[in-house]
Amino acid sequence: MMATAMLRRAKNSISRLASTGSGPSAPARVILSRLHASEAEAQQVEPKAKATPTMKIFSIYRWSPDNPSKPQMQEFQIDLKECGPMVLDALLKIKNEIDPSLTFRRSCREGICGSCAMNIDGCNGLACLTKIPSGPNSTVTPLPHMFVIKDLVVDMTNFYNQYKSIEPWLKRKNPPSAPGKEILQSKKDRAKLDGMYECILCACCSTSCPSYWWNPESYLGPAALLHANRWISDSRDEFTQERLEAIDDEFKLYRCHTILNCARACPKGLNPGKQITNLKQLQRIKVVSAFFSAIFL
Repeated sequence: MMATAMLRRAKNSISRLASTGSGPSAPARVILSRLHASEAEAQQVEPKAKATPTMKIFSIYRWSPDNPSKPQMQEFQIDLKECGPMVLDALLKIKNEIDPSLTFRRSCREGICGSCAMNIDGCNGLACLTKIPSGPNSTVTPLPHMFVIKDLVVDMTNFYNQYKSIEPWLKRKNPPSAPGKEILQSKKDRAKLDGMYECILCACCSTSCPSYWWNPESYLGPAALLHANRWISDSRDEFTQERLEAIDDEFKLYRCHTILNCARACPKGLNPGKQITNLKQLQRIKVVSAFFSAIFL
């Protein structure tokens, strides 16, 4: 538009100059013809070639308490050329452009909050961190073996209650050496918490564990036990023995059979199975120590 306007102004200027004499001079006629040609060429813009659409079908689990019939899988077809690269982008496109009733949790879109945990093509993960799988079809369902509230939203009440039961906060018997000051910790002791504090409580690990499927009310599950070990391993906490006794139970701890689905499912790359093994070792050390104390005392 700007180039066309400039050409028109230039043409008008040449016309005014030519009108002062008997007629336009040869150079003016040449310039005028060139201006006409350039303007005509500018208006002949070739249409852009449209990108070939890449269509993909998403089969999504649908159930609503407002219509309590059997759950069903509903198919949505979208063009991946008009969508972001992650599964969450596809879900948002479906919700915004096709079916606004589609229900799922999401918040940060950065793999920090854990809200968008779901099962994608048979594997638990975060929709915001999972790239849209290749192939013409993908299946999206809620986290397995959880009560469904609506569509892809599950009830996390039991999961959070189990996390609360391990008392995930610092517990002290003695006040800090300096009142009103933080409790210091060495770098070596701080390093012991790596691989545990990063957990975002998305429940991908617990809902991938067969032991948790079979005993969801009594077995604490990988996530809660990982956090239990996190506070037991914290050098600033003074309730180590009490914490160990609280989880020393046939179901709370020992339902873990080291299947390690939890490590494969964790979107943060953590290994809850390793932390549960450490808890079992600490329990054995506690039993052996109590045995020898009873003998020699």
